[in-house]
Amino acid sequence: MGGLLLDRIRDVPDYPKPGVVFKDITPLLADPVAFTALTDAFARRCAELGVTKVLGLEARGFILAAPVAVRAGVGFVPARKAGKLPGAILSQAYDLEYGSAEIQVHADSLTAGDRVLVIDDVLATGGTAAASVELVRRAGARLAGVSVLLELGFLAGRERLTGALDGAPLDAVLTV
Repeated sequence: MGGLLLDRIRDVPDYPKPGVVFKDITPLLADPVAFTALTDAFARRCAELGVTKVLGLEARGFILAAPVAVRAGVGFVPARKAGKLPGAILSQAYDLEYGSAEIQVHADSLTAGDRVLVIDDVLATGGTAAASVELVRRAGARLAGVSVLLELGFLAGRERLTGALDGAPLDAVLTV
């Protein structure tokens, strides 16, 4: 499956700023065979971990996590950029490789009985994933794990994230 997916991820140099190589997954999303294979792999992971909710990180994590939730028969929780959700929210600030940001979830979207799999497209420095893990815990839910399409190993995000996982697995379909 690695070649099927990796061949459909395009590098975009100097985006969103000079020196950054953006990993564009839109060619993968446009390929129904590749997108289905990825969705099925994540859904199998949900079953293995006993997941009750999938948390998708804005914006590309939404695109991956929503069909996974449907396929796995579990709930989907969007983690949005600050200011995008109405009502009571939980917020968490974090740093990323080219700046800082904040993500939010609805305060009532996760409960103590939930086992949550966080899904995102790319694990870079680990900041976004660590912030999402903190939101899961602050909501009172249990972290089942973190799964990403692509891990950028050279940025050492896994090492930065390991302590925050508290033993929960971190899975990358592809690592470069």
